[in-house]
Amino acid sequence: MNQPLFEYLLRLGDDSLVLGQRLGEWCGHAPTIEIDLSLANLGLDLIGQATLLLDYAGEVEGRDRDADRLAFHRDERQFRNCLLVEQPNGDFGQTIARQFLFSTWQHALYTELATSNDPRIAAIAAKAVKEIAYHADLAAEWVIRLGDGTDESHARMVDGFGWMWRFIDELFLMDAIDMAMVEAGTGVDKALLRPAFDARLGDVLGTATLPVPPLPRAIAGGRSGHHSEHLGLMLAVMQHLPRSHPDARW
Repeated sequence: MNQPLFEYLLRLGDDSLVLGQRLGEWCGHAPTIEIDLSLANLGLDLIGQATLLLDYAGEVEGRDRDADRLAFHRDERQFRNCLLVEQPNGDFGQTIARQFLFSTWQHALYTELATSNDPRIAAIAAKAVKEIAYHADLAAEWVIRLGDGTDESHARMVDGFGWMWRFIDELFLMDAIDMAMVEAGTGVDKALLRPAFDARLGDVLGTATLPVPPLPRAIAGGRSGHHSEHLGLMLAVMQHLPRSHPDARW
């Protein structure tokens, strides 16, 4: 088994899976029908990405685990998502802050992955990057609308970014798995994506009349299975039915 490739695919797939599940929690609870449907559609796009990536991971692993098996029958420590995506929805402003940060980063990453020398990853990224561009634009529009809106919506966006800001650095950290994938021509040097990411944040937050918070001490660990308490609670809900009835079929 190509262990670095397997781990790399888990990271990409788990990012999309966990955030897709988080957005699904908004169904029936969003402020308007318009945004309720929009968040649900974003969640479905992300679950679609996760299915393709985790199916590929299962094939690389060679242990007869498909996307469903990897999604519903792994424990918290076996998930490889970044800490940002597992953070709770909070209020609408907090959700939009998380979505803007993640989609802006993911768009830059998948644009580069579309030129990967792994044809399967390149095809998945090329398809997904069109969806992600929409996610990033939608989130940016809401950041501006709320930040440059009422005193209350402005304050909630400030609080939302205040919660999510500490997880930004983890998005760009490189470790042995990332370096192995870069050397193989399969992955992306994430550190190179940072200047454009910071510039986009500065532009959008400036238009939204929101301050750019100072970066606190970085919090990381998701890529190695060290998660916040929020992921376990989310997985308990997400995995309850498949684990209670492991042989059930739709």
